[in-house]
Amino acid sequence: MRVAIAGAGAVGRSIAGELLENGHEVLLIDKAPTAISVERVPQAEWLLADACEITSLDEAALQRCNVVIAATGDDKVNLVVSLLAKTEYGVPRVVARVNNPKNEWLFNESWGVDVAVSTPRLMSALVEEAVSVGDLVRLLRFSHGDANLVELTLPPESALAGTQVGDVAWPEDTSLVTIIRGSRVLTPSPEETLEAGDELLFVAAQAREEQLEDLLSVRREVPLD
Repeated sequence: MRVAIAGAGAVGRSIAGELLENGHEVLLIDKAPTAISVERVPQAEWLLADACEITSLDEAALQRCNVVIAATGDDKVNLVVSLLAKTEYGVPRVVARVNNPKNEWLFNESWGVDVAVSTPRLMSALVEEAVSVGDLVRLLRFSHGDANLVELTLPPESALAGTQVGDVAWPEDTSLVTIIRGSRVLTPSPEETLEAGDELLFVAAQAREEQLEDLLSVRREVPLD
């Protein structure tokens, strides 16, 4: 897979390193000469250019890329890169970094963004995920299709504890992706039994999140002594 990354700062280089380790082709683009540090990611291709300019993107052969990542520290730049990648070059997957949470509402399919990653929001979500049981935590927003990656830790009193995945009437437009149980990552087969303390990861439409949380957190009747 060929990936172009606009922004060769610490974030862009870190992403490039991960992708290269996984066997992908990576092109790093930045207009600042000081950001061109070939020795830091020598396996990547490098291009000194303004990623907001059509001539630069032509030189980068963006039409050959499977994914474009707009990873600069400027939200305006990331939006322009995303829009050009999607509308001018037909890139199948566009991922954009959101630096200011106030701008998050702009990072949607209208601007060519398939996945928006807000670092402040993600850090906040990870804190919530670590301390919350029974509450739905939004980890990642997928702009295309208005869906989110959400997590809920199944509380001991949930009526679904002890229920097989295939027996649950899940809300429409939701999909259970993974069950994390201790150190294990489980594929949620219909025969898998949900257990209290399971971390459940879903891709769900935003309109279904409240319904999903109600279903998972509904409390079972506790018999009186």
